Amino acid sequence: MLIALLVPLALASLVFTIVLLRSAITDRTVPSLEATALGAITNFFDTLGIGSFAPTMAWFKFRNLVPDRIIPSTMLVGHSLPSILQAFIFLILLGLLVDPVLIVGCGVALMLGGLIGAPLVARAKVWLIQVIVAVALVIAAALYTMSNLNLMPAGGTASSLPVNLTVVAIFANFGLGILLNFGIGHYAPSLVMLSLMGLDPRLAFPVMATGGALTIAGAGTRHVLRGYVDLRIALGIVIGGIPAVFIAAFIVKSMPLEVLRWMVIFVVLYAALMMFRAAMAGRRKPLTLEADRAAAL
Repeated sequence: MLIALLVPLALASLVFTIVLLRSAITDRTVPSLEATALGAITNFFDTLGIGSFAPTMAWFKFRNLVPDRIIPSTMLVGHSLPSILQAFIFLILLGLLVDPVLIVGCGVALMLGGLIGAPLVARAKVWLIQVIVAVALVIAAALYTMSNLNLMPAGGTASSLPVNLTVVAIFANFGLGILLNFGIGHYAPSLVMLSLMGLDPRLAFPVMATGGALTIAGAGTRHVLRGYVDLRIALGIVIGGIPAVFIAAFIVKSMPLEVLRWMVIFVVLYAALMMFRAAMAGRRKPLTLEADRAAAL
């Protein structure tokens, strides 16, 4: 069963890597050093459980690294291969302990939602994307706060769920896959949902990581092919993120993260405020992607 999960994951990552490298070579892309450092830091702490999407979005906005419109897609592509690597690690370490129906069902549902959501974010108005990203940052800050205050659900000890809860989890992952394209990470919501359903929180990681890897590979490929991504930033995050995942998973393994979460909360909320202000200012004059490109020329 483990091989049956790892093979499609490997194929998806291979296709995505080929598409990303071909685009980078065609455009003669030089990875950003700042993005490389950002990828190393965010993926290191992501592997340890702090999450990568919210800190990345906050830094993008704080430093104005990429236009607001392509923040979600650039972030999705950048965290692609590091997330896929995490999926391999979690599956090898914990995959055999989890109900395969739950892993496959949630993974496929998340991927389908991600593929459907990819063209939606490309056609969305700039101010709408800004609002969604801002809301995602506020939600992330709230989840970080709950984690620090020990208000997150403790979870159960089960390695599988009843049929009715499995179906609910699968449908929920489809919706989360769509939202993933708008920069709303699925790790925290999935962990809360599966824990409340009684699943062992440790076993939620292979479920989340497998779905995330498949979704990012599929949706990320569409974003790269459509050109809705800053390749310099995305490639930098990939290069910095891959070794960071190895270091976190096999060398550091665990560390106290509470103080870091409080720091991230303040940064994320500040970025959310900036994004809300930008959305309100731009609501009266929404731009299409084509207009964005024309303005940049």
